[in-house]
Amino acid sequence: MFTLSEENYLKAIYHLEAFSGKGISTNAIAEKVDAKASSVTDMVKKLADKEVLFYKKYRGVTLSDLGNKIAISVIRKHRLWELFLVEKLNFSWDEVHDVAEQLEHIKSPKLINELDAFLGFPKKDPHGDPIPDKEGKFQKIEKQLLSTLDEKQSGICVGVCDSSSEFLKYLDNNNISLGKKIEVLSKEPFDGSLTILINTKKITISKKISNNIYIQS
Repeated sequence: MFTLSEENYLKAIYHLEAFSGKGISTNAIAEKVDAKASSVTDMVKKLADKEVLFYKKYRGVTLSDLGNKIAISVIRKHRLWELFLVEKLNFSWDEVHDVAEQLEHIKSPKLINELDAFLGFPKKDPHGDPIPDKEGKFQKIEKQLLSTLDEKQSGICVGVCDSSSEFLKYLDNNNISLGKKIEVLSKEPFDGSLTILINTKKITISKKISNNIYIQS
């Protein structure tokens, strides 16, 4: 059995590994989980003793097969609960993250498998992220960042990098959501900002915003 804090660390390391593809520094983990570097080092050593990760000084942290399995299980629960909250309890997509953070630590495999079946074995959560099945496998979603599009190119919004309430509210206020077609009308060379067209509405967004929206062209 693993504690809530231990599961959060494993999930954070999994996401960092997926992004960087190499050994993760304790400083990167500290930033991800909002903890002191000394606390992270203590937790990493504890998790290494439980054989869910490997840690070598100056070479960083990598998850073991067991660590990956636990992290994916937590992610599966989180994304299923997010979808349940949106589809069945009428939460908006900017409200579900914090609630799902609590629900993801429920230990009952039967509950989660029944939840999966109840939802019709969904492949994606409300933010467009893939939901692992009970074997830990998930469908790869072909996507690219909106910021990588050139002028006159377009695509369908299929996900977001930042699932914070503030960012999702910003998207809602600008009529940006999953399934919406986004066309790049112009790209500012100086700062990478984009003027985009959504339906018939033109808006200008910063590079920070476009770096957090996934599209499928």
